Amino acid sequence: MTSQTNADYAALILRVSSGALFIAHGLLKLLVFTIPGTVGFFESLGLPSVFAYFTILAEIGGGLALILGVATRLVSVFLIAILLGATWVHAGNGWSFSSAGGGWEFPVFWAAVQAAIALLGAGAIAVKLPALERHLGKLA
Repeated sequence: MTSQTNADYAALILRVSSGALFIAHGLLKLLVFTIPGTVGFFESLGLPSVFAYFTILAEIGGGLALILGVATRLVSVFLIAILLGATWVHAGNGWSFSSAGGGWEFPVFWAAVQAAIALLGAGAIAVKLPALERHLGKLA
């Protein structure tokens, strides 16, 4: 029997809540803004259209991986890059996320949460994939 610590349950809470938010943001881009709308937005920022597809895939896939606790540390580090991109997008809108167009406070805070998840690891109630854990080592 494995004993779980408070840190393991804290990691679970951060992992699942962050994963749900990533999935919500990915589905927002997919279903509300639509793929052509999201691509158009990315292009209006001067970014290649492939970044829009990549971001949607990262948010939905990364969110699902976080919820399941699969490759948690690696996924969290990867998602920090997405959030730093979001910070760049919102940087010109001021600090507060309630500013017009949304400020940079939320993506920076969320990146800090991802860093905490990367340090804590999957925590409690995570899917164990031994082959993946052997391959990733401490990044699993």
